[in-house]
Amino acid sequence: MPFADVGELTGAPRQVSIFEHGWQSWSPTGAYRPDQAPPRPASATIQTLCYRPETPVPPGVFQGEGLIAIDPGDGAPVSLWSAPSPLEVPSIRVRTEGARLVVSADGPVRHWQAEGGLDAALRGWADTMAEGYAPERFPAVPPMWCSWYGYWGKVTEADIVENLHLAERHGIDVDMFLIDDGYEAEIGDWLELRPEFGSLERAVGAVRDKGKRGGIWLAPFLVGHRSRIFREHPDWLVGGAHAGTMWDQDLAVLDVTHPDAAAHLVNVFESLSRVGLTHFKLDYIYAGALAGRRHEDVDPITAYRTGLELIRRGAGPDATIHGCGAPMLPSLGLVDIMRVSPDIAPTLHPREGDISQPSQLGARLTGAAREFLHARWWVNDPDCLMARPEVEAREEWAAHIDATGGLRGSSDPITALDEWGLQTTRRLMVPTRTDPS
Repeated sequence: MPFADVGELTGAPRQVSIFEHGWQSWSPTGAYRPDQAPPRPASATIQTLCYRPETPVPPGVFQGEGLIAIDPGDGAPVSLWSAPSPLEVPSIRVRTEGARLVVSADGPVRHWQAEGGLDAALRGWADTMAEGYAPERFPAVPPMWCSWYGYWGKVTEADIVENLHLAERHGIDVDMFLIDDGYEAEIGDWLELRPEFGSLERAVGAVRDKGKRGGIWLAPFLVGHRSRIFREHPDWLVGGAHAGTMWDQDLAVLDVTHPDAAAHLVNVFESLSRVGLTHFKLDYIYAGALAGRRHEDVDPITAYRTGLELIRRGAGPDATIHGCGAPMLPSLGLVDIMRVSPDIAPTLHPREGDISQPSQLGARLTGAAREFLHARWWVNDPDCLMARPEVEAREEWAAHIDATGGLRGSSDPITALDEWGLQTTRRLMVPTRTDPS
């Protein structure tokens, strides 16, 4: 749909701020003055990977995906324009015309005003949107250890087992061990292991023998061009959809509306559940909401939500579904935990200055701006603690983790931690807060 004007504010004072809510986990989110330039993608590839691909933002315009809010900054009510529900998420823009701030959208919106400032308005909006979708309360989630930021794509069974024993030896109280990217043979072939990894059954068995839970990473809607699924089942792919280029290959999208592809997706999660895995981190799932030709003629958000429902069917009702790189509003009611920021990195600043890219700065800014979602829509995931000595600004990153109510995770090789790192990791590995902020 073309953009149409839906409202305006006049005589906006100099202290006005405009809150943009990003499309997915990694999309920048925050409040900006009208004379500021909000974060924008550094390249067309990053537009696909980290922003909303179909609605790039023109210069000089503010844009929120499903929500934009204007705070006059003088105590007057905050004005919000929002998607009517998680099922239909328009892009909403604000442009300046003299003393006027003009709001436009490419779909239906709801508009209301809220007293008490921007933070109170965002909390009220989140409560309203959660009605009928999110549970009334969220149980405390224990902390985890994750392989990614210590072993990247080269993780092995031995790494998991070693850190399982080291956590016990050093008194690091984590309940779940997450096997991140690197165990799989190819992106899309989730039940075929990279030979160097070892045995998934043995790794998960060792975790369970210690009374801990096993978790695993997947990018369930991606199909790499090197994968067996891509070669053997081209009819399972969304026509015309390109999910980007990563892992040194182009990426296609699994069409979850195709009956055979849907059955395959359910089987993947049923099979991993039988191994003893109960926590599923779903990454790069923006791909499930990309436009393209599908077996069934449904809109991208409907297809995306269908995919998450199939995953839940395979994983089981008691499994933990953990979203990442995920469209925010369309995921409401379908995930238990949600990454609310871009990835961290050992470095403070991101490549090319784009805060959608891995960095501590981007994760802190966007994570703090979305703290209001915790225990309203899901359990927030601010990303993992990294506390080893070579991590830049590790004290500031630890302070950010300490300030959030969300999921706590350690992602250092425990052998790499010095005394400060061990003490900080022990202190911060606590369950999530059950009350919304």
